[in-house]
Amino acid sequence: MLVIYACYGGAHTSPAAAAIHLGRLKGDPLPSLQDILKVQYFDVPTSGDRGRVFPVGTDELGNQVYVLGRGSHPQPIVEAVKSGYMLAGGDPRQIIFVNTLRGVNWQVRLGGFLSRRLGLVSLGRLIAAAGVRRAYPKLLQIVSETKAQCAAAGTGGPVSFSFHQE
Repeated sequence: MLVIYACYGGAHTSPAAAAIHLGRLKGDPLPSLQDILKVQYFDVPTSGDRGRVFPVGTDELGNQVYVLGRGSHPQPIVEAVKSGYMLAGGDPRQIIFVNTLRGVNWQVRLGGFLSRRLGLVSLGRLIAAAGVRRAYPKLLQIVSETKAQCAAAGTGGPVSFSFHQE
């Protein structure tokens, strides 16, 4: 399976969820701000990177994990990624798109706006990291649901491949 964690810009909740999925971001009960700031691709992608799929790693079951910024209209991006994968010889039914916007809160939005839009990177990055830390329990839930989906796919169980905007 290919697991693609996607959010608006691909810079905050999707890299955090991918890091949780791969066991690179942990916390008991919450990760530190420094750990969040060290997450691969955290606050890195720009608006020009929307639609690009960034590899993050492979999980313990062999599923490849990616992050994606999908903008405000996810369906065309999802269809383009599926089509590209199919043209490269892959089966697009093997892709799970995971909407991490369910984990976004006002701090993540404000931090992303300050960092990515206004160029106030130091301030925005810290605010976004605080927001991700606050959203960590929700992101854990999203990742847990995703891993269950991957396990079901591995056993032939029901898997949903659609990407729903919330």
